[in-house]
Amino acid sequence: MESQIIFGIDVSSKSSTVCVVIDRVKQGESFKITNDSFGYQKLYERLNQYLITPLVVFEATGVYSLSLQAFLEDYHVKYLKLNPLKAKKLMDNNLRHNKTDKVDAYRLALIQFNAPQKLRDPQPREYHELQNASRYYEELTNSLIIAKNQLHRNLQSTFPQIEQLMSSPSGRVYWTIVSLFPHAQSVLDQNETQVVQLLDSIPGIGRQRAQYLTARLYAFARAAYPYDSKESITVRAIQRNIAALFSLQKERDYVINYMEKLAKRVNARSLSIYLSIPGIARITAVRLIAELGDLRRFDTSAQIDAFVGIDPGRYQSGEKDSSLGITKHGNHIARKILYHTITQMETVKATQPCHITDYYDKKKRSSNSQGYKKIAIASAHKLIRTMFALIKHDQLYDYNVATSN
Repeated sequence: MESQIIFGIDVSSKSSTVCVVIDRVKQGESFKITNDSFGYQKLYERLNQYLITPLVVFEATGVYSLSLQAFLEDYHVKYLKLNPLKAKKLMDNNLRHNKTDKVDAYRLALIQFNAPQKLRDPQPREYHELQNASRYYEELTNSLIIAKNQLHRNLQSTFPQIEQLMSSPSGRVYWTIVSLFPHAQSVLDQNETQVVQLLDSIPGIGRQRAQYLTARLYAFARAAYPYDSKESITVRAIQRNIAALFSLQKERDYVINYMEKLAKRVNARSLSIYLSIPGIARITAVRLIAELGDLRRFDTSAQIDAFVGIDPGRYQSGEKDSSLGITKHGNHIARKILYHTITQMETVKATQPCHITDYYDKKKRSSNSQGYKKIAIASAHKLIRTMFALIKHDQLYDYNVATSN
């Protein structure tokens, strides 16, 4: 039987500890390498000392393990990247150790001997770039929410009534109007003709709507009793909030366009399949590809559940064995997107029927249903199974086929 050589690598922020194990036997002392080109060259020299190609096993430690992964892929070294929680679970199930022991380089190597994991070809780098873009989009969205809250807070002391001007106090048209009239007095200082002309010049507002909005602005301005004056620094802060909102929105639009082009290049068919599912629009589709990657790399939909973190947890102690809620140990961004997708599906079900919303509504009507979140998670399970089946069989969504199955 051919010997098996495993390089277990415990990755930290600036350096990594390497342990060589051959057929479960540790070879000499562990050694350290720096997480840079010099350290990886040292690692490459040690890998080349063996006639049999070694396998490298390491934990995915966020950003710290990325440079090691890049090196291994560039030099075509086979590797197994383990989720830290999975590594701990495998060690708990298969290795003798104290529960307080850390998963170090030696134990990482032993995992592959005691519980061999399936090796998979690495995904194209474009998927990592897509995920980077998705995370950047998430940051921009959070910043956008902060800027909106700041604008709301600042307007309370200059012109709070302007938030009633439109059905939704958000968006480019609304922000443009607020930038023109950040204070109630800035409306009253101009005659109605001037205000109508200013509003009419905003893209998306016609002459008739400009006149309607002018009348409302004057009514709100007369009713207002602002605490801060028109010369207050708060007015400047409002202008800054609006500039930030425009900038953030523009950047978000750029990121989504960038992600769409990248998704079409790396997996155009998956994008088409996701878009065929009712309730999944352009932004959701590209972000699902970014966060879930290529679903074909999974063997079952249950593996995707675990990857996302909506697989059920279990509590075991002595003779007690009970189910818990979802683990929440996976990709929290993907979990959030899937959760919101169920909501989107519900909003379009009248015109775009889907078997998942049928299931959701049936659960809602059931006397056994226990709240929106549990039903939404159960629906997300069904959505994952649907996406996995469509990708696996290379089919677009068809409501009639879905209901008959």
